[in-house]
Amino acid sequence: MFPIVQYQPLRLITQNTPSNMCLKLMFSRPVAFPQTWKSWLSSHSLLGNKNVILMGPPGAGKTTVGRIVGQKLDCPVIDVDDDVLETTWNMSVSEKLQDVGNEQFLEEEGKALLKLSASGSVISLTGSNPLHAASMQHVKRNGLVVYLDVPTAVIMRRLQVMRVDRIVGQGPGVSLRDILQFRKQFYKRWHDIRVLCAGESTAEAVAEKVLDAVKRYQNSELETFISTRASRSGNCKEKDSAKYFSDVVTEGLAPDGGLFVPENGLPKLSAGEWQSLIEATYVERAQVILERCIHPADIPASTLGEIIATAYGENFTCSKIAPVRHLTGNQFLLELFHGPTASFKDFALQIMPHIFAYCVPRSCNYLVLVATSGDTGSAVLDGFSRLRDADKQRIAVMSFFPEDGVSQIQKSQMIGCQKENARSIGVKSDFDFCQTAIKQIFTNSDYTGFLTIEYGTALAAANSINWARLLPQIVYHASAYLDLVNQDIIAFGSPVDVCIPTGNFGNILAALYAKMMGIPIRKCICASNENNVLTDFVRTGTYDLRGRRLIPTSSPAIDILKSSNLERYLHLIASGDGQLVSQLYNQLENQGHFQLQRGLLEKLQRDVVAGWCSEEDCLAAIHSVYSTTGYILDTHTAVAKVVADRLQDRTCPIIISSTAHYSKFAPAILRALRIAEIKQNPLSQLHLLSSYSPLPPVHWGLLETLKRNENEGHQICAADTSVLMSHIEALIQSHF
Repeated sequence: MFPIVQYQPLRLITQNTPSNMCLKLMFSRPVAFPQTWKSWLSSHSLLGNKNVILMGPPGAGKTTVGRIVGQKLDCPVIDVDDDVLETTWNMSVSEKLQDVGNEQFLEEEGKALLKLSASGSVISLTGSNPLHAASMQHVKRNGLVVYLDVPTAVIMRRLQVMRVDRIVGQGPGVSLRDILQFRKQFYKRWHDIRVLCAGESTAEAVAEKVLDAVKRYQNSELETFISTRASRSGNCKEKDSAKYFSDVVTEGLAPDGGLFVPENGLPKLSAGEWQSLIEATYVERAQVILERCIHPADIPASTLGEIIATAYGENFTCSKIAPVRHLTGNQFLLELFHGPTASFKDFALQIMPHIFAYCVPRSCNYLVLVATSGDTGSAVLDGFSRLRDADKQRIAVMSFFPEDGVSQIQKSQMIGCQKENARSIGVKSDFDFCQTAIKQIFTNSDYTGFLTIEYGTALAAANSINWARLLPQIVYHASAYLDLVNQDIIAFGSPVDVCIPTGNFGNILAALYAKMMGIPIRKCICASNENNVLTDFVRTGTYDLRGRRLIPTSSPAIDILKSSNLERYLHLIASGDGQLVSQLYNQLENQGHFQLQRGLLEKLQRDVVAGWCSEEDCLAAIHSVYSTTGYILDTHTAVAKVVADRLQDRTCPIIISSTAHYSKFAPAILRALRIAEIKQNPLSQLHLLSSYSPLPPVHWGLLETLKRNENEGHQICAADTSVLMSHIEALIQSHF
């Protein structure tokens, strides 16, 4: 048992001058801590000769937290203010600032830090140290930089209590909030580890989180992945055979045909940590969440930050990236169509190519294969075409889509998104064939071995079977909830339901993962069109493809019968029983059906409910919503709206995922709006829609793509896996 220690309240001590205040967060008396920590730390050599370097804004508590961490580690503690700057200058920090002024102070501060030589110590930086690049490079060479990430609003309150109205670097006409926000870019640049500090966190609690974060940093072997079909006894425990994030990004599909999942599950954020993100931007939320899910040994935090900033930058037409819009009553729309190709697939496929390029070895070329029911094709082609030129030379992508199973605009968009390293092939079959064929190609070791030996090229996947495709989708479900809190629609902790148009089960699985990570989602509503195999499954526990024929609908992205990511969810509710999952999917493959045990069905139904929508009801919903609100739903969102109306009890808000822009499905929208004349040319259809001054406007990126590539063609092939393989080989020969 840990000893119970009573602490005095946290006390703020300030040294005031007219131009500056040096901030120290201190406890009123020494901090006691469990002997268990000391024995663990000494036996595991947490530090070695490395330093733990605490970084953060003024008022973050770096000094006090540093002393507690140093006490726990039984190592020297260096406070840069007291032990470096004032010792070097023989005057107080505030006196130095008055003497030399803001700009020169930063240079003098950096020079003093460059003289610091330490090892095996805890170092508490000043709030302005990270603004000096050379000194930060110096201290970072022999240390782990831990960013104490305290919400700006909390820092502002602390500084107000201490009567601080100016900090180093704050010029005339610049507000305190603005300078704090400005400094964040430097903290993001230098940190190795982030510790989220909720507003009411004590210094002791923050110190514990620092130690946990350092421990995680040094133990990447704890964050391994397994196949959904691996037996418990067969899970890879040997270090040499363990799969890490970089491995699963590269490999895509597990060798046994299963899908990779984190062996120890996803991390859970505390309520306080989630609340610290309420006022954060989408990019800031994404970085925090993905840092927790991707070990820095796979992608360092600063590199991940650069990737996220690139992915969710000027290529999105809305600065909020994934805004939440009130529709009617208790219904809110999560708009996921502001990316370059106008669908929710952009959220994963603007970031996944950069993650992939970073993770894969540079000694080999890679061909990324993807099967698409419409939206994924253009998103993956666009995403991989945005790689750096050097990466495009070693990474190509090929998309297979059902030639007659996507909208004309979707097809035109995929054709228009083709680049030198990105090709699209129409297949004379449906999506299920395309997806099954790609899985067969991946598991054909003779063929993949031939490509590697003959051409030095490996295959990889960009469908949501790849973990790096699924992971970024968790962010927007969490972000939508936080936006409702930020807009005072709900208080944090109040439940919401989500309703998601569902085909391959990836988007709704991301919402279920967000719930696991601590977002208070009550029910996930699975909305299907007339291909309602998932509705039947959720209601009965029977997944039955016998006698089912794929029905082409006006919501083609969910015209799917075999839902790949359902396998990951079954593995989750089966408590990681890969042997059971393997049996179920072998039965589905061989007999066309399987039945869940009653206990598993009950677990599933605690999280998920399901319904479906006819074509007639889908188009009627588009017309009704436009007539009453002026807003145009796309066909997939209309499916979700219809199902939400039927199944949700209106006792809490419901967030409906608006997964695509209506512009992609112009003929169906024009029919729904009862516009008599529908021209065949996709560009003409968009111009016609635009003439109605719709809300939201016609998607500019889609319009520009169609204008540029109106007359381009594409290749079409037969529904034969060997024919697909010949197209793969032809692209490899021509590109690499």
